[in-house]
Amino acid sequence: MAEMRLRRMEERDRSEVAELICVSTNHWYQVRGNPPIFPAGPEATDIYFNVYEAMDPGCGVVAENPKSGRLMGSCFYHPRPRHVSLGIMNVHPNYFGRGVARALLEHIIDFTEQNGYPSLRLTQSAMNLDSFSLYTRAGFVPRYAYQDLLIQVPAAGFPHKAEGHKHVRPAAEADVPAMAALEMEVSGITREKDCRHTIDNPEGIWEVLVYEGQRGIEGWMISVKHPAMSMLGPCVARTQDQAAALIGRALDRFRGGCAVFLVPVECAQLVQQMYSWGARNCELHFCQVRGAFQPFRGINMPTFLPETG
Repeated sequence: MAEMRLRRMEERDRSEVAELICVSTNHWYQVRGNPPIFPAGPEATDIYFNVYEAMDPGCGVVAENPKSGRLMGSCFYHPRPRHVSLGIMNVHPNYFGRGVARALLEHIIDFTEQNGYPSLRLTQSAMNLDSFSLYTRAGFVPRYAYQDLLIQVPAAGFPHKAEGHKHVRPAAEADVPAMAALEMEVSGITREKDCRHTIDNPEGIWEVLVYEGQRGIEGWMISVKHPAMSMLGPCVARTQDQAAALIGRALDRFRGGCAVFLVPVECAQLVQQMYSWGARNCELHFCQVRGAFQPFRGINMPTFLPETG
């Protein structure tokens, strides 16, 4: 294991953390023959520090080289009422395989256990067997699998409308308690803080939609549009039809571009509908949980920003 010092992430680390996220993620994909995930560079990946410091101040940890003072790795974590979520973790390529990620993970596991949280959760690429092994050796269990789907949106707007699309509208602050209650029902967790932050939209990058049906709020969708990421999610809904209506409406904001979203592999109807809309597969991810887990009682679609579920 490499010699390192773990400490709380600070404002002075902002630029180096953005570089670390960009370099390590792009390197991992490019050496495997894939395009870079963050082609806009570290100026774009600075959004992670901005958003997560605003939502969860002080909930970042870095591994520092004690001789050079340079960062070897970094990770964000997100305490919520019923769980902690492990956010984006990055290790500089110079330190791959030297125990940096394990040390960061153990630090966050200790935080979770010492503060009495029932579970630690994350969304992890099925392509990265090194990280899969890291998490499962640490006691995580793969609970759910997702297809990463990519859709190109015409400049004139997204042409497809799902049944029930007229039930979709922009979310308002008054919807937050019902959104939180729905997520508790479907997923066994609650992220009221995330809903409020994205509806307030201080960064100017979010859109939040709700599906309002006969039983009130029956689904909701957050999406992010930023040079670092164009993505739908998180999304919570009771049915696949409701999720499709939210997806169709959310995609329209990405006119002339594309967006990625994660659909549960078991939702065959929803997957086929997305294919009919022109979606193509680009990756697979797992929901991994260490500790208590309630099987999903509806549709749960995670995201990578905010990576809090």
